[in-house]
Amino acid sequence: MKNKLFLKEFSAIIKNKKLLIPIIAVMFIPILYSGMFLWAFWDPYDHLDDLPVAIVNEDAGAAFEGNDLHLGDDLVDKLKESKDFNFQFVDKEEAYKDLNDQQYYMLVEIPKDFSKNATTLLEDNPEKMNLIYVPNESYNFLSAQIGGTAVEKIKASLSEKVTETYAETMFDKVGELADGIGQASDGAFQISEGAADLKVGSNTLHEKLALLADKSIEFNNGVSSARKGSEEMSEGAKSLSEGLGKLAEGQSELSKASDQLESGSQKLSAGVTQTKEGIVIVKEKLPVMIDGTEQLENGSKNLSSSLEQWQTEAQKLSGGTALLEQKLQGFISQLPDGSPEKAELQTVLAQLKAGSAQLAESAGKLSAGGAELSKKMGQLNEGQLQLQQGINQLAQGASELEAGSQQLVQGHKDFSAGMQTFAQKFGEAQAGADRLSGGAADLSGGLGKLTQGSAAFADGTKQLEDGAGKVAEGNTQIYEGSSELANKLADGAENASSVNASDKTYNMMANPVEIDNEKITEVPNYGTGFAPYFLSLGLFVGALLLSIVFPLREPAGVPRSGFSWFASKFGILAGIGVIQGLIAAMILLLGLGLEVQSVPLFLLFTIITSLTFIALIQFFVTVMGDPGRFVAIIILILQLTTSAGTFPLELIPNALQPISSYLPMTYSVSGLKAVISSGNFDFMWENTVILLSFAALFIAGTFVYFTAMHKKRFAAAAGQAD
Repeated sequence: MKNKLFLKEFSAIIKNKKLLIPIIAVMFIPILYSGMFLWAFWDPYDHLDDLPVAIVNEDAGAAFEGNDLHLGDDLVDKLKESKDFNFQFVDKEEAYKDLNDQQYYMLVEIPKDFSKNATTLLEDNPEKMNLIYVPNESYNFLSAQIGGTAVEKIKASLSEKVTETYAETMFDKVGELADGIGQASDGAFQISEGAADLKVGSNTLHEKLALLADKSIEFNNGVSSARKGSEEMSEGAKSLSEGLGKLAEGQSELSKASDQLESGSQKLSAGVTQTKEGIVIVKEKLPVMIDGTEQLENGSKNLSSSLEQWQTEAQKLSGGTALLEQKLQGFISQLPDGSPEKAELQTVLAQLKAGSAQLAESAGKLSAGGAELSKKMGQLNEGQLQLQQGINQLAQGASELEAGSQQLVQGHKDFSAGMQTFAQKFGEAQAGADRLSGGAADLSGGLGKLTQGSAAFADGTKQLEDGAGKVAEGNTQIYEGSSELANKLADGAENASSVNASDKTYNMMANPVEIDNEKITEVPNYGTGFAPYFLSLGLFVGALLLSIVFPLREPAGVPRSGFSWFASKFGILAGIGVIQGLIAAMILLLGLGLEVQSVPLFLLFTIITSLTFIALIQFFVTVMGDPGRFVAIIILILQLTTSAGTFPLELIPNALQPISSYLPMTYSVSGLKAVISSGNFDFMWENTVILLSFAALFIAGTFVYFTAMHKKRFAAAAGQAD
């Protein structure tokens, strides 16, 4: 008796072909809906070779490192061998016309300057190679997206080939750089040898200048002594003049002391003669000394000129060092960061730069010292000329003094002959004494100037000695720095020449990274990936259409209770739901070849999903009638967007994301993904429990409705039947 109403419902379906046929048709709705979609999109990438794509090659080619470069032709040859798309190689005008006429889904144009731009890498403004991709998105948007991915692959392949060419050229340049560094090393060794010679010469120069400084001090002391003697001589001449004056006054006493005066005059004559001879010797030696000073002045000028040239060469050396550093920067930047070779090379360049700068500075100081020395030697020469004039005057006065003294001697001899002759000769002696006093004063003045010049000369030689010491020290640093530079350049040349590149090396630089796609769970095709979504969608649509062809409220007879009414309706719907779920699952397994992790669990979860949707549709349509179907359609629309069957949930609008957790299709899609692809059966059972919770909730609601309606419509009839 308990199954009587259910049998009546079943019998009514069997006897009524208008009801039976639609129900049978509805059983196939899920597979028609999901199966057709999955069949159509099972593996669309397997048919890309049927997708027409236009290729336009306008590349004119270019020359690179003496070789012809035709990247456009190389790309066309590669695409002709490719089966990725149905490539059609046409001219530009025809291609764009057919693209607008929707004969092609996309167009790839290789511009005229494609190969030329590849050769501009080392220019100041390198140009990138442009590959023009023109999709016809209005024809089919997805094909444009697929084409974009394909163009990226073409770009990557071209980039790899061009980078290999660049790498090969770079390694060739490294070889040339190694040769250049070797030559630079040889030149550095030559510089080092020259610096060694320069070091020896500068040390010798410093020693000789030190000796010159010592001798100049002695010369200055001698000139000071001569000046002091000349001053004393001037005072003596003055005293002589005064004495002669007194002698005139003491003429009366002269007769008495004539014998003594004769003896004194003879001694005076001898002394004057000796003085004259000394002055003559000084006069004869002065031109030699003046010539020596002039030669020394000319030598100092030559030295100053040479030092200026040396300063110029030192500045050139500093500039050359900067140029060398600039030339080596390209090589240094290519060395690995943190490498000892790079650090050592940078240190050597810095030391060379500092040493050359210090050499230029020291050369400037030495050049200034040489100019100062030349100036002081000129002053010394002028003082010597003035001294020569004074000596000439002194010699003239000495001659006159000698003549006067001789006359005095003669006068003394003739003194006895008469005082008159003595008086006449005494006047001449007085005049000679005056001239002697003047000459002595001039000699003292000349020697004073000579003293000043010799002091300046001593200061100049001291400065020259100091400058020569700094030059010697700088030359020592140049020698040490150039030696280290030569050794480091030799090491760099050896390291650079040891780089041996091959095709594998070029390929490594062009494509240094390879991606290992290690999938946790592999989905073989689009059909397998979309099966959870379309199967859930088909089962929901099937349940919704079932509510149209099968009466969900009206019983086939008078129900004994609300439970019997509910059981008769739900029993029929559940049976149909199980059947349509099995049909859909089996056709996917056997017809489309869907691979799942567990066939029994896949069938079980499909049945549970179908029953959950049946319970949901039954509740809303039974309780609300046609408005309930509208509510079910709204739920379907929300589930289409929030179930994460196509795009991840995080990619849909934030306002829709919270709705996902309240809709059953979210859990049916997740559970089917687990049982089909991932094999995470624990996660499948979690979703099964949630779906059964949804089903229990809607079943309870439908049961409550039938119980309430039974009390209103059939309670009296059920009592009479009892």
